[in-house]
Amino acid sequence: MQGRRVLITGGNSGIGIVAAAELAALGAEVVLACRDGDKTRAALDTVNAQAAVEAINLPVDLASLTSVRDLARGFLERYDRLDVLINNAGTFPAKQRFTKDGFEMQMGVNHFAHFLLTHLLLDCLKASAPARIVTVTSTLHRKGSLDFDTFRGFNKYSAQAAYNQSKLANVLFAVELSHKLDGTGVTSNYLHPGAVATDIIRDMPWIVRKLIGLAFTTPEKGARTTIMLASDDELAEVTGRYYDQCQPAKPSPLAEQAALRECLWRASLEAVGLA
Repeated sequence: MQGRRVLITGGNSGIGIVAAAELAALGAEVVLACRDGDKTRAALDTVNAQAAVEAINLPVDLASLTSVRDLARGFLERYDRLDVLINNAGTFPAKQRFTKDGFEMQMGVNHFAHFLLTHLLLDCLKASAPARIVTVTSTLHRKGSLDFDTFRGFNKYSAQAAYNQSKLANVLFAVELSHKLDGTGVTSNYLHPGAVATDIIRDMPWIVRKLIGLAFTTPEKGARTTIMLASDDELAEVTGRYYDQCQPAKPSPLAEQAALRECLWRASLEAVGLA
């Protein structure tokens, strides 16, 4: 990873900090995209303890599209190259919450924020080709369905249903992105890291955790798939693929529905103000 620059959201905890530290140790220049604070400062200390190139944080609140735009602007003002974008951050509020733009929090943070960030950095990624986009989803996307009427809130909120929907949106976005980037030298792949013992998993109901896997794996093991998709030379031209704990896997059959992917794409463009 020497000479490559990586931007990762949610790189201050869980699999994000492990992936950031490991990629930095491999020689990458790592840029975190996290809220400012003691947690992020501690994460930078961890990453920089083994980094060949000093890592920094560009602050962002993923619950604000204005903040996402500021993040992208700040990155592009500072850098002219991006080799790997890792859409890693996620949230799972037990009670219904809303972003500053009025979206249901899980759809807003897990999908819309990363959809916007990716679009704002696409030209930079294309100019840096070969480049990679890695999206962290969950096996629970298989339980998800899309209800466009819930993007601004559920009449009856189910944290599990909202999470599953947002993770399905991650999958549909990553697949559609791979098609739209065909021939650009930029790949788009997505992954399930396993049932990782991070804050987001701990917030899930017991039955949901059981569906993901009976035993938690460590963040170190959970980060392996992210690191692989970001760095493995053998995957340089692989795109549109789903990996479950480092192994190729089949996603939900909904991922193959081009009309559904396009509908979400158009709704997302409108939601983030790009339509």
